[in-house]
Amino acid sequence: MSGYIDRLLLVSLEKYIAKPFVHIIFGARQTGKTTLLDMMFPTCSLRYNLADPEERTRLLADPGLFRRECEALPVQKTSHFIIIDEAQAAPMVFDAVQVLYDKNKTRWRFILCGSSARKLRKACANLLPGRAILHRLYPLTMIERPFTDTQSFQQLIPVPLDRPMNSVFPAADIEERMAYGELPGIILLPDDERKAVLKSFVSLHLEEEIRREALVKDWGAFVNFLRLAASESGQIVNYSSISRQAGLSEPTVKSHYQLLEDMFIGFHVPAYSKSPRKNLLSTPRFFFFDLGIRHSSAGIIPDINVIRSDPGRYFEQWVGIEIWKRLQYLGNGQLYYFRTKDGAEVDFIISIGNDIIPIEVKWSSNPSLRDVPSLVSFMRENPLIKTGYVICRCQRPAALNDRIIAIPWHTL
Repeated sequence: MSGYIDRLLLVSLEKYIAKPFVHIIFGARQTGKTTLLDMMFPTCSLRYNLADPEERTRLLADPGLFRRECEALPVQKTSHFIIIDEAQAAPMVFDAVQVLYDKNKTRWRFILCGSSARKLRKACANLLPGRAILHRLYPLTMIERPFTDTQSFQQLIPVPLDRPMNSVFPAADIEERMAYGELPGIILLPDDERKAVLKSFVSLHLEEEIRREALVKDWGAFVNFLRLAASESGQIVNYSSISRQAGLSEPTVKSHYQLLEDMFIGFHVPAYSKSPRKNLLSTPRFFFFDLGIRHSSAGIIPDINVIRSDPGRYFEQWVGIEIWKRLQYLGNGQLYYFRTKDGAEVDFIISIGNDIIPIEVKWSSNPSLRDVPSLVSFMRENPLIKTGYVICRCQRPAALNDRIIAIPWHTL
């Protein structure tokens, strides 16, 4: 693939990039941050890649060098675009950016990106008040990589766009998405290369980042935790069980989960509590941000046959990840799950403004009300909720009753 690569974040950046702010782009490795920046700014004035040890050492050895190199650029009518990739590797850059920005808000336009929110959050704390706009890049959504070239159905969670999206990523069926995930650099590879790249993600990206930032004391113990956490992705977190299996204390396990979230490798889905029922579970579920990375972290070689061994489990995770990504780009709404102590559950509940949208996920191509008794009960107990949905593999939307509709997965 070559040429123009359209992303949802690109639409947002196009809207704000001309405004006099520092732009900070968060995102996990392999989500396409560097490609996006290369495409938007092919002729930037200065470009720093702090994942390069030589470049990183050069700036760390002389904390004032970055500022001097920026000040050496000639004064001109248009702004100089300065891009700093993996900015968390040299926190002193943020201090220099603040000084330069406060000195002249239009002479330089800074774009910083990184894959570790923990360090970025600390480093850019002084930048945020009135100076910076935060952007986040995620694996591909259905909007960026549609099921077919044309979609005729109304999306359940549309993301308003200022212009049409020009998707250049190949369409894929649901099993391929569940097996290999939605990372842009992965889906364009042949199957054997996809497997090799995903397999190396933990050692090449996670280990490098964690070791470099000294984020954990025992890498071996963390890898064991990572395998367990990945195997349990999509489930309600059982801290005591993982603590026991990994040989780690519960506080350490909770810290490791937070580290995965800080590195954009996963996210928590809290329990829904606005229900008339009193016996609700309150522990969150945890999802890896991409199924391909989930498989790799769990020590599983991604493959269609692996998916077919337990399709319902992976399908539910894929739907949850897709909804979560969509809500992040919307910048509005919250994803929950609902489960009672006696086992009644609704897979996902979306809260957007005053709207509550309960969702059940079924691998079936022809679901019925008998397949979703908890959703039926939830709708009955919450008469003000307009519509509940069953996301499945049906061909077209179908009403199961006057308040529950089954919809195809690709209409998300």
